[in-house]
Amino acid sequence: MSGTHTGTGYYLPDPSHWPITGSIGLFSILGGFALALDGHAAGKAVMVFGALVMLGMLFGWFGTVIRESEGGQYNSQVDVSFRWGMAWFIFSEVMFFAAFFGALYYARQLSVPWLGGEGDKLATHQLLWPGFSAAWPVLSTPNTTLFMQIKEVIPAFGVPAINTLLLLSSGVTVTIAHHALKHNNRGLLLLFLFLTIALGVAFLSLQAHEYGEAYRAKGLTLNSGIYGSTFFMLTGFHGLHVTLGAIMLTVIWLRCLRGHFKPNHHFGFEAVAWYWHFVDVVWLGLFIFVYWL
Repeated sequence: MSGTHTGTGYYLPDPSHWPITGSIGLFSILGGFALALDGHAAGKAVMVFGALVMLGMLFGWFGTVIRESEGGQYNSQVDVSFRWGMAWFIFSEVMFFAAFFGALYYARQLSVPWLGGEGDKLATHQLLWPGFSAAWPVLSTPNTTLFMQIKEVIPAFGVPAINTLLLLSSGVTVTIAHHALKHNNRGLLLLFLFLTIALGVAFLSLQAHEYGEAYRAKGLTLNSGIYGSTFFMLTGFHGLHVTLGAIMLTVIWLRCLRGHFKPNHHFGFEAVAWYWHFVDVVWLGLFIFVYWL
């Protein structure tokens, strides 16, 4: 059926091969990963094949959506569907990070005190590590013969504070770009959207520098106790989200260069702006609970 609908009825897109293409790509990535874990030489090649299929699918499918949108095929019902879809996607991301923040809270506020003998927990500290000192951060796993607790962690008021300023500034610049789009000021839109991308790239560069220093100077790794695990899991996944956000902003900027989006028709821009603001808010939580407290 044709996907062209301009009224308020339900929109039905044209048949597409992209869903099955994406399924093949995901299956190849996961299958290749399983093969690699089992020691098969073909595992990595299958994973690369799957990644290339997924990349092609993303370019192709999003390209189709962009052409349909710019061609006026989407009605108000589709716009509402897109907004609900993006809202639920961001909610799922909130729950994703909530799980890791929950793990950090459980370790700091419950597990570590219990191992130190706090409360009535069936003498957990006596059964496991009697010499354990309940102090955060825990950078190594104690054993029955030796327990060394390294006190040096990543300081909050250094690179993390600068990165906080960068991300908060990027939230301002993307908001200014949004207002410029609403007022059809294309020059201001392109300028502040570019500044948003530049701030995101600067954030990632500083985070990469911070990781290098943490590894070389402090010996901090994923194996550095519960602190190292939660630190790299939370900041690493956030860095991945910043990377994806910067890529999406770049695509939006290139679309703006081509004259896409109108003051009253620009949900593609809004969706990426929503995502970027979500990334900003998550970083504030990371800065407070991972670096500062």
